[in-house]
Amino acid sequence: MEPITTITSTSVPIMKDNIDTDQLIPKQFLKNILKVGYGRHLFFDWRYEKDGKPNPDFILNKPERQGAEILVAGDNFGCGSSREHAVWALKDYGFKAVIAGGFSDIFYMNSTKNGFLAITLPRDQREILAAAPADAKITVDLPNQEVRYDGHQFKFEIDPLWKHKFINGLDDIAITMQYEDQIEAYEAKMPQF
Repeated sequence: MEPITTITSTSVPIMKDNIDTDQLIPKQFLKNILKVGYGRHLFFDWRYEKDGKPNPDFILNKPERQGAEILVAGDNFGCGSSREHAVWALKDYGFKAVIAGGFSDIFYMNSTKNGFLAITLPRDQREILAAAPADAKITVDLPNQEVRYDGHQFKFEIDPLWKHKFINGLDDIAITMQYEDQIEAYEAKMPQF
């Protein structure tokens, strides 16, 4: 997992509530078992017209919003089915963090386990961020647990264990491998069949 300490980027505001995982990545695109290739299908039903052409009115298709790494969203983000592919699609598109009013438990856990930062802030603070011009930079400072924009500093909570994992780029496998010597010593004592 790639370490995350500070993200400074432009943003994309999609302030709809209850954006579910089927809106993030529709079921017909869940065939790939790799974690890549999903970004082109992110928000597919909103991004594309029936004929497959990009919807010029959808914010991800706006030239001035390209390259943004921070998504600012409504309440209850990532609700619906438990597909991990939703997080893979967000990451593959280029987002590193989503700031919402709350998350489904499964989406939140899928985010943390895949190195994608899910931050909860109240609506009034998110509305300030959502109003940021397309070229404005927002900073997510994980060590200090704050989001900064235009003189505003918004504090957020994160479990200390997840904060440690993000800052150090540790996933569950990397943590397990820190005990490789002890695992090998234990296995050496096991009877061989």
